[in-house]
Amino acid sequence: MSEPDSRPDPDLYELLDRPDLVEPLLIVALDGWIDAGLGAASALEQLLELPDLEVVARFDADTLLDHRSRRPTMHLEDGRANGLTWPAIELRAGHDIAGNDLLLLSGAEPDHRWRAFADTVVDLALVFDVRLVLGLGAYPAPVPHTRPVRVVSTATTAELAEQIGFLPGRIDVPAGVAAAIEERCAQAGLPAAGLWAQVPHYTAAMPYPAAGAALLGALARVGGLTFEPGALREEAQATHRRIEALIDGNPEHLAMVHQLEGQIDAAQPQEDPGFLMSGDDLAEELERFLRDADG
Repeated sequence: MSEPDSRPDPDLYELLDRPDLVEPLLIVALDGWIDAGLGAASALEQLLELPDLEVVARFDADTLLDHRSRRPTMHLEDGRANGLTWPAIELRAGHDIAGNDLLLLSGAEPDHRWRAFADTVVDLALVFDVRLVLGLGAYPAPVPHTRPVRVVSTATTAELAEQIGFLPGRIDVPAGVAAAIEERCAQAGLPAAGLWAQVPHYTAAMPYPAAGAALLGALARVGGLTFEPGALREEAQATHRRIEALIDGNPEHLAMVHQLEGQIDAAQPQEDPGFLMSGDDLAEELERFLRDADG
């Protein structure tokens, strides 16, 4: 028997258009959950600049969102109210610079009805004949800023996990709605994975554009898409220089970076060089990051 509130609900969205797409990739980039260094947000910003994106479905924000925690923005001009901008959840259709079709689900992570939302997203994916679902995220990890950003997976198949890279062993961590979508994809036989950029834990609360660039690179590699790097590469280089200036001359900070470099460089190829914590340590690091973000 299915879980209560766990079935596609056509009342959760309005289908505005149904373009003729050829086996598109569905990219899930909903905000509101872990996004260390704004990695997913910066990747999404680049994706939203793709040409000819059009909104094809809009979800019912009044049903899915708590507006007391995600309040609309009031626009004032000389003391006169000039309208509200409400938080939204939208599905866009478009293509990359090589002409490959894609769908982009963006907006606020729902506060309510996660099961019904996940089922409805997957139902829409099947309607559009989606070939693969990829989510975007970033989390703080014990890695140095002096090494390339690594992307690891939460995948529905062993083949996808092997292709992207994964964390060996078992860990239990809090999940976002993207995990519910991945679970529903697995039940529907639709390949899906979360792409997670590892961000140096000491930079997690500041913008870290290298994470966004790494996520776009993983989208291109795993999803067979083609993107221009945009400004992320230059921003990543500028951020690297700022971090170097901040730690330069501080013996404790330099020692920490050198220790992280040594751990990664000493790791064997088959090991995960970017994940040197236990499951409990990772959960504690994530909780600390979320507390700091809330503060």
